[in-house]
Amino acid sequence: MSQISRQDDVPGCPIPSENDRERITLAYGEGGRLSRRMIRERILTRFSNDQLNQLGDAALLTTDSRQLAFSTDGYTVTPLFFPGGDIGKLAVFGTSNDLAVSGAIPRWLSLSLIIEEGLPWSVLDRVLDSIQAAAAVAKVSIVTGDTKVVPHGAADKLFITTSGVGEIREPAPPGPRSLQPDDVLIVSGPIGCHGAAILCAREKFDFDPLPNSDCASLIQPLISLYAARLTPRAVRDATRGGAAAVLQEWADASGLTCIINESAIPVADGVRGVCELLGLDPLNFANEGTFVLATPPELVESTLNLLRQHAVTNQAAVIGRVKPRQNNPVLVVRGIGREVVLDEPSGSPLPRIC
Repeated sequence: MSQISRQDDVPGCPIPSENDRERITLAYGEGGRLSRRMIRERILTRFSNDQLNQLGDAALLTTDSRQLAFSTDGYTVTPLFFPGGDIGKLAVFGTSNDLAVSGAIPRWLSLSLIIEEGLPWSVLDRVLDSIQAAAAVAKVSIVTGDTKVVPHGAADKLFITTSGVGEIREPAPPGPRSLQPDDVLIVSGPIGCHGAAILCAREKFDFDPLPNSDCASLIQPLISLYAARLTPRAVRDATRGGAAAVLQEWADASGLTCIINESAIPVADGVRGVCELLGLDPLNFANEGTFVLATPPELVESTLNLLRQHAVTNQAAVIGRVKPRQNNPVLVVRGIGREVVLDEPSGSPLPRIC
């Protein structure tokens, strides 16, 4: 097991103190409550429009002849290489997955590289090879891009930004505002794998078993759902902020309450060991190949059967239901059946996760 034994040794993104109110802290970039506050108060107030206000994984755009989805994301993960993936694989699958959960078939990606002076050519080549392999898996083409080299110390080795365009496969998920009481919540596989893998790699924790990132393409199972007319009401890949952040966003958007059962949530042994020893919750850990979806009760069995036919989603499981609004937006049934409030993440177990 790990050599780490004290909670104090765990890195993290604490919530801002009173002295931090004039400056941006790392916690504002971790996908939880503070990220949402910054977007609402600083970005939407300036750029508000019908597309942006949806705050989805991609914007759905209608042209004269077809519907397209457009998404963009930046990747600053450290370390660049981790068990189960690397920054290049992450960039391709992250953006293509954002398109897929929005109801689109990913087609084209842009690739922007910000390279720190002094980065070995061998590292760049390894990342580019990974991008090439991931693009082949996702069946997307890198069609445009940009490169910048900045002075040593101005960046951390390598930052990547990818933007993606995909073609909408009708019908697309209508989104969390369409949620109804008694809708069923499903997770596509074990949660927390990416966050736990990055934590252990960065801090050199020697856990046994060592967590592996779930970094993977989610395109095929999602496209299969749409093709089978099993379109969920809402679907979201649970990246920064983890499954907890997704449920908080959905409860906020729908005005309903999401109730999940802790014992029903799949968690890999390695992730469970990390969380139990360090006092962390896998619901708050980032994922890069796992999504949460909400679907009407009558579609649950067919949805699970289809998802379990794909390797990346073969452990899909029902984790809860949507209920009329209660005093709290998200509740989790823990232990012997006691419902407790699942607070919205204010930071993250560690920064620079993707």
